Amino acid sequence: MATYNGALYVAEQLQSILDELEAHDEVVIVDDASTDSTVAVLEAVTDPRVRLIVQSKNHGYVRTFAHAMELASGDVLMLADQDDVWVPGRRRALVDALCDRQVAASNLVLLGGDAPLRSPLTGKPWRLRAETSRHRVRNEIRILAGAAPYFGCAMAVKRDFLSTLMPFPAYLGESHDLWIATVANTFGELQHVERATVRRRIHELNASSPRPRGVSAALRSRWMLVRLLGEALRRRREAKRD
Repeated sequence: MATYNGALYVAEQLQSILDELEAHDEVVIVDDASTDSTVAVLEAVTDPRVRLIVQSKNHGYVRTFAHAMELASGDVLMLADQDDVWVPGRRRALVDALCDRQVAASNLVLLGGDAPLRSPLTGKPWRLRAETSRHRVRNEIRILAGAAPYFGCAMAVKRDFLSTLMPFPAYLGESHDLWIATVANTFGELQHVERATVRRRIHELNASSPRPRGVSAALRSRWMLVRLLGEALRRRREAKRD
């Protein structure tokens, strides 16, 4: 988990995570130099499975998530935002999905009613389907078009795959989840999980917005995704040579 000024909701999220985990699991939290009481809230949690690292300087959520992933010691890493709530059964669903893949991405619902997330482009329910997990061209087109519901808060990654994902490209300033999905899809290691494993909280401080972007911002984002695809293809070629 990466935190930044999340004191309002982080305790509820952390409890939902701890309720799901087993005794040998851990929660690695890297705080990105919060200026509110986030660190105090987290330090008040006495569960020995919680490991808190506080950064003295703000590095942004992408670098903070990368740091947390590198510090984690488990065989399976599950990403978590600071303001959502895990759905009971999440741990088992994502672990099972990784039996023969390196990355799992599940659906999510909205906190307070469990309504499906809706596409910002069409307004229709935005869902991943298990049968399209290996449709690599289709999946990548959807990523590039901004029409793929891949969210880091609904993802799990095998530790063995970190050497492929890391380091994040230096120009990756947002959408680390789309980088993870792009690499996993390029390598044929992506598994869609149809059940929702997280309840997403929508509020004015979300790092990512459900609303469509302006034209210039959308174009910059699409160009970054094209660059990410090129980098993922380069890493796959290197992996094949090795």
